[in-house]
Amino acid sequence: MSDLRNIFFFYKPTEKAAELLKPLFKIMENHGFTIVHDYRKANIIASIGGDGTFLQAIRKSGFREDCLYIAINDTNIPMLYADFSIHDTDKIVDAIINNNVEVRRYPTILATIDGHTSFYCLNECTVRSSIIKTFVLDVYIDDLYFETFRGDGMIVSTPTGSTGYSKSVKGAVIDPLLPCFQVSELASLNNNAYRTLGASFILSGDRKLTLKLAQDGNDYPVIGMDNEALSIQHVEKIEVSLGDRKIKTIKLKDNSFWQKVKRKFL
Repeated sequence: MSDLRNIFFFYKPTEKAAELLKPLFKIMENHGFTIVHDYRKANIIASIGGDGTFLQAIRKSGFREDCLYIAINDTNIPMLYADFSIHDTDKIVDAIINNNVEVRRYPTILATIDGHTSFYCLNECTVRSSIIKTFVLDVYIDDLYFETFRGDGMIVSTPTGSTGYSKSVKGAVIDPLLPCFQVSELASLNNNAYRTLGASFILSGDRKLTLKLAQDGNDYPVIGMDNEALSIQHVEKIEVSLGDRKIKTIKLKDNSFWQKVKRKFL
C-alpha cells in the first residue's frame, strides 16, 4: 500500500469534527500521506462517522473501483463497516503503514428504474408505498412471473446490507463472500384471497429480479438507495441485479465480518 498516498476525508464539517481530526491529519502527513480536498484525486477515501456516513462517502464519490475506502468510527457504538476508531489514530496509521490490513471487496446491487435510470447500492434498495394504500407489485425472477405482492413494500439487500433493514424484518444474515442478493417483504397480506411466499428469499448473482408496479394510483413509490430517498414519479418497473462494481474496503486482518456481527448483535 506504499503507493497509496493521496487520501480524502469525508465527514460533516463542524468545529468539533475539525478538532477531532487534527491529530489524525498531522500523523498522516508526517508519514508521507497527502490530504486532498477533491475525492477524484484520492486513492484512499476515508469516512469519519458511522455506517451511514460510510455509505454516503461511497455514493457521493461515485462507487469508485479504483480506490480504497476506509471507515473510521467516531463513536463508541460498534459498526459493521468501521474497523478503526478516531480515538486510536496511531492504530490507523500503523495498520496501513505496516500492511496489517486486508482488502475486502463488497458486492453491490444495481437497480434500474423503467429501463433507463440506474443506481448502485452497497446496502439495499427499498420500494415502499408513499400513500396509505396497499402496495401491489408483480414479482418476476429472470422474466418469469413468481408472485403478486400486496403490502407495504420490498427490500432488496446485498450480503453486507443483510445486517440492516433486511434483518429487522427477519431476513437472513449473509456472508459477503457470497455473490448474491436477498429479497424481503414489508408487511405482506397473506389470507384466503391473497398469497405471497411470506419469507425472505436469496437469489444468485446470475439472477435478475423485476418488480412491476400496479398502475392503480399507487405508482409514485418511495424508492430508497442505501440511506437516500429518490424523487422519481410514475414508476412502472424496477429491475435489480448484482452490480458489476465491487467496493474495496480496508479491514484489519483480525476483524472479520462475522466477528463484527457477533460484536454488534450478540
